Amino acid sequence: MYPLARSLLFRLDPERAHAVVMGTLDVAAALHLAGLAGRRVHDPVEVMGLRFPNAVGLAAGLDKNGDHLRGLAALGFGFVELGTVTPRPQPGNPRPRMFRLPAEQALINRMGFNNRGVDHLLRRLAAWRPPVPVGINIGKNRDTPLESAVEDYRYCLERVYAAADYVVVNLSSPNTPGLRDLQAGRQLEALLASLKADQAHLAAEHGRYVPLVVKIAPDLDDAPLRALVQALRDHGVDGIAATNTTISREAVPASPVASEAGGLSGAPLRERATAVLRRVRQEAGPRLPLIGVGGILSGEDAAARIAAGADLVQLYTGLIYRGPALVGEAARAVAEERSHRHAGTREPARGALP
Repeated sequence: MYPLARSLLFRLDPERAHAVVMGTLDVAAALHLAGLAGRRVHDPVEVMGLRFPNAVGLAAGLDKNGDHLRGLAALGFGFVELGTVTPRPQPGNPRPRMFRLPAEQALINRMGFNNRGVDHLLRRLAAWRPPVPVGINIGKNRDTPLESAVEDYRYCLERVYAAADYVVVNLSSPNTPGLRDLQAGRQLEALLASLKADQAHLAAEHGRYVPLVVKIAPDLDDAPLRALVQALRDHGVDGIAATNTTISREAVPASPVASEAGGLSGAPLRERATAVLRRVRQEAGPRLPLIGVGGILSGEDAAARIAAGADLVQLYTGLIYRGPALVGEAARAVAEERSHRHAGTREPARGALP
């Protein structure tokens, strides 16, 4: 049924269509119908000291504010990631700011961290919490100077620590001016040192260790990528999410919206995101947990990300083009890939609690 629904939704503005889909999921959840999309695949995996019912999660961006948790949780995800949230609410960039590329199964977005602020998200989680691990993706406000960005990240980390199962530091969105500059140099070193120190203090205060993940861009050349991964390892980051959207348009030169500013996601990102993930695994070694995200539109894509070195995978644009059935398809394919890779051996847990 989803191809028919998609043809109708694609007649609407992308943000309006998103609101319609989320509203429909909310109603289905209220009527206890959302589970009809499919049962959650049971393929437990331990990563970062957390136990996931399966390795397929919701990527950040689809539910920034935690307003649609019940409906999304019923789709069979093994975990959900909320955000990106910022210390203060902000409207994001002017509309239009999201564009479909149907022929390429892709999106371009320049949303700009539009969200209701970290406190709103925490109120939503306090009202109802999914029965799967919850990641919270944090960023800086647009009007915070880059030299003061660390304070925004520290504030968000302190606020979400008690509610999150893991926290993702978003340094790689192309839609907040200058943000990607934080992926290198002294600013990166200062940010990582501050956040890891805060993490240690918060772990002692709350009596639980919440892993810290950094989400990286797909547009780094080999040398900067190697330096970034080394810095993340040196500072003891608990995981890496690869990758965010790309600013490249090499894969979509003929699209009528290719000239629109923003991050490109979906099928054209698949090869680059997989290649970056594979390189990150080579640089990071065998045990650092990796989350593969970007351009996953089939079970085969999800399994390929596991084969390239990911421990977990996440979906976003694929859901828009394939619908809820993609969740179960991806989870089954990942389970089969994991079974083949570890047949006859006991899989070592990555990122166990220190």
